[in-house]
Amino acid sequence: MSKLIGEQVLMRIFIGESDRHGRTPLHEALVELFRREGFAGATVLRGVAGFGARSVYHTDKLLRLSADLPIVVEVVDSQERFDAIMPKIDAMMNGGMITLEKATVIHYD
Repeated sequence: MSKLIGEQVLMRIFIGESDRHGRTPLHEALVELFRREGFAGATVLRGVAGFGARSVYHTDKLLRLSADLPIVVEVVDSQERFDAIMPKIDAMMNGGMITLEKATVIHYD
């Protein structure tokens, strides 16, 4: 019952839980952008621990003292779709990191 969709691109956007776009949490604004632009879906993953470029360790073990836990937004689509939306994503980002990698998609109906 599987259907091979083929090679696509996996975008991962690494941000912090406290990152914002205006008054909206950045991960929510990004998911809404992908929905509005007609992407098939986006997933937000919340990390329990991590550190970034400044080597500050964030963890959920400190009774919520760390309000900036790692967030990863994952989206799969074509390179052309990502090329077209990157200027909008760039305008929303004020830190973090984005990775792009090839992904073979197997879609189940």
